[in-house]
Amino acid sequence: MSTSQPNSMKLTVVIPCYNERETILELVNKVKEAPVEPLEIIVVDDGSTDGSTELIREKIEPAVDKVIYHEPNMGKGAALRSGFKEATGDVVIVQDADLEYDPREYPKLMEPIVSGNADVVFGSRFMGGNPHRVVYYWHMVGNRFLTLLSNMLTNINLTDMETCYKMFRREVIQAIRIQEDRFGFEPEITAKVARGKYRIYEVGISYHGRTYEQGKKIGWKDGVRAIYSILKYNLGPLKNRDTDKHR
Repeated sequence: MSTSQPNSMKLTVVIPCYNERETILELVNKVKEAPVEPLEIIVVDDGSTDGSTELIREKIEPAVDKVIYHEPNMGKGAALRSGFKEATGDVVIVQDADLEYDPREYPKLMEPIVSGNADVVFGSRFMGGNPHRVVYYWHMVGNRFLTLLSNMLTNINLTDMETCYKMFRREVIQAIRIQEDRFGFEPEITAKVARGKYRIYEVGISYHGRTYEQGKKIGWKDGVRAIYSILKYNLGPLKNRDTDKHR
């Protein structure tokens, strides 16, 4: 195990989980071994039906700081909304319950925030020389298109708007009213941090993508919703675009 990042802020890891019985326990163990301390882990079971809930109750709940249960399934955005509300760390990161993203990379994502340069950090799969599993060409094209469309409306130059690894100073994410319940969270939060004039950095990360046979869930309908969300939160009524304190 690597040594912990010195003089670091407290990091809260929010893990939304929906039907990830095959990976959730290994993922939580990897998060617990991440080279960062102090560390808070919040798992949100989003109405799983594959046995994940029982596994979480039996083996994961005793080993993490907090578990939140949704019934029925409400979507990734709703799960993150619940997790962010409970976060107590100085810094908060999203960690999907699969094994596509590596918790050992938390320190380099934290560095721009710890050094006082950033309020928000995106972990980009499309920059830097980090290893990437080769999977779906059209997913890459779709991601790049959505990032381009988002950038055109936010006027920021991200390379990977759809990345899971989004890290925030806690006061930033808890000041943003998240409306999207599902995968529209990604373009919504991007639009709102851009509109909020927060300091945004990108850091290159590795990516170990999985196939649909291995449980990948996102599909073309999510891409359509992402386009809708990009337009809604950048061009829609002001109440949809502005930040708001959690009540």
